[in-house]
Amino acid sequence: MSDTTTIRVSRTTRDVLNELAARRGETVADSVARAVRLLEQDAIGEDLSAPLRDDEISWLDADAG
Repeated sequence: MSDTTTIRVSRTTRDVLNELAARRGETVADSVARAVRLLEQDAIGEDLSAPLRDDEISWLDADAG
């Protein structure tokens, strides 16, 4: 990794990250990257499950012909 930084986490979180990474056979950085991706996917899922706005409903109901 050529471009890294440091983040502060509690010792408990650090220990959990180390354990999870070890169980997966990957680096802590890879585990954190995976967790971030899963959080991104979760946010996308929440956005997609939100009720449609009136303008979106109108667009979907528009005559395509």
